[in-house]
Amino acid sequence: MASARRSVPTEESTAATIYGVIVSAGVMAAAHAETALAVVVAVLVTLVIYWVAERYARLVAERIHRGHRPTWAQAREQLTDGWEMVSASYLPLAVLSVLSLLGVELYGAVLSALVCSTVLLCVAGWAMGRKGQLTTRERVVSTVVAGLFGVVMIALKSLLH
Repeated sequence: MASARRSVPTEESTAATIYGVIVSAGVMAAAHAETALAVVVAVLVTLVIYWVAERYARLVAERIHRGHRPTWAQAREQLTDGWEMVSASYLPLAVLSVLSLLGVELYGAVLSALVCSTVLLCVAGWAMGRKGQLTTRERVVSTVVAGLFGVVMIALKSLLH
């Protein structure tokens, strides 16, 4: 049942994906690590912490708003949802890792990973517009707004280093 649910993107999984790309880009932009491996570990650890914190907050919120302890099924559902927040970082981290292995300096490899993140955000913005039945102009705005998150991370990286 869980695998069938995951085969079709949901509102929750789409939001988690976008959030994961933005958070991973933020960590890459702000990291002062010495190696690509340290950046990758920082991104993954940060995203796992965010994921655990979000899942915990949802379980607590369920208890508060429903007035009773969540069932094991509800807890299991919360603890198996939202992993897209972490998995969304895989492509940018692959870009970072491969370029680093090919001898690209860390700054250039991180910048390339941030560009990859920006492209992913733009694609998400365009897809949201398509699935949200927006006009072409609205889709362009959706794409630009999503992409601006990545552009801000690239600017942050440039300003910090």
